[in-house]
Amino acid sequence: MIGCHIGRFFQVTVAGGSYQEGLTAIVQGLPPGMVFTEQEIYGDLLLRKPGADELSSPRKEPDLPVIYTGVNAADTIENAGNRNHTNGTPLTILIPNLDRHFIHIKQYQDTNRTPRPGHASYASFMKYGPDDDAIGAGIFSGRYTSTIVAAGYTAKQVLKRFGIRVFSFIKEAAGVSCPQMDSDAVFDYTERYKRMRHDTDPFYQEIYVKKRITPEMRFLEKMKIFAQIEQEIDQIRAKAPHLSPAEIAERYGVHPVVNCPDIKTAEAMLEACNKITRTGDSSGGVVEVRVTGVPVGLGEPVFYKLDAELGRMLGIGAVKGVEVGAGFAVKNMTGSQSNDPMRSVNGKVVFDSNNAGGITGGLSTGQDIVVRLAVKPTPTIDKQQHTIDKYTLENKTLAAITRRDPTIVGRIWPVAENYTAMVILDHLMAHLGYQQVKERAYS
Repeated sequence: MIGCHIGRFFQVTVAGGSYQEGLTAIVQGLPPGMVFTEQEIYGDLLLRKPGADELSSPRKEPDLPVIYTGVNAADTIENAGNRNHTNGTPLTILIPNLDRHFIHIKQYQDTNRTPRPGHASYASFMKYGPDDDAIGAGIFSGRYTSTIVAAGYTAKQVLKRFGIRVFSFIKEAAGVSCPQMDSDAVFDYTERYKRMRHDTDPFYQEIYVKKRITPEMRFLEKMKIFAQIEQEIDQIRAKAPHLSPAEIAERYGVHPVVNCPDIKTAEAMLEACNKITRTGDSSGGVVEVRVTGVPVGLGEPVFYKLDAELGRMLGIGAVKGVEVGAGFAVKNMTGSQSNDPMRSVNGKVVFDSNNAGGITGGLSTGQDIVVRLAVKPTPTIDKQQHTIDKYTLENKTLAAITRRDPTIVGRIWPVAENYTAMVILDHLMAHLGYQQVKERAYS
């Protein structure tokens, strides 16, 4: 398998599977002197993890990360104060699988002869043969996206140093669409939503806020705690704060389940998704990512255009389309409608519109970058479907007995957000280097 690596200057390699010992993200290109805590990384992982609400799979994986390499184990000289600082070597983040009991493995063993329609299980079997990692779909499970979230979180922290914000939300779910909103308003909403999720997540509170695991502990000490957590998942989950939707709306100003910056629309999305779920079926939607504060000129023609690189988010499981700016809508526009006229205001270039989504010719324009991802319905559904026995090619029928998500859109927005951050940081590093060389050449 050779496709698990991305990036030129900011590089990420991922490994692992849904029911292997866990998953891994190896990050190269982070500058030295930064501090990443497992609590902070988990703060993004919990936004993606299963079992968090009624729209996600009931699997109870806590997705707790462990920083394994890439930081100083102690002060490099006495009282240097740089323990746990990044040191320029690859940062390795481990995400052990803690909720992989035999009953769930047996469910996959009982159904793995019959590939799930809409899933990779048939194609992966044909590619890798009988040893294909088919328990929980292996690396073709949406579970691998936890590695993208972990790696992308570190990229976001670097981008913040340059005044670049990357944020995402649910634009559409089950046919219900969010109205157009200002980027600052959307960013403020998503920050409040994340804070709500942190405050109400039992593992965030019990493991990190109460310092059951701390950065000062050695790896083996953390693993001892992880072995205990594996036996306590249900007890810890039972400690989740129970706030009513009204209390959450009053305290945080957000919807309790759906990260859509218009609360009325969020509630309509939830109702529409649940209506479909009650029939045994699943639903899809659209995730929108925005990036603000990007300098002009990010991107490299011809094969590394910025929008082309963002188009690689088709590699996120369940994503079937990526559009930038007006996207496919341009087919119904005229040139005068599609173009983004510009003018100078007090020495600053201002655009009258942003149909290009902040990118022209593969280069950033300095406007907000706007990317949308079309997310298909969860392929694992509770309805009879035609399939085959992949060993005998006999015709069969299949209905899901494994754990599944009613919709995936609610778990993909943090993946898209952090994937975008990885792409932007990789291009920012190339851009800054090129500008330095250009300045030297002209001096």
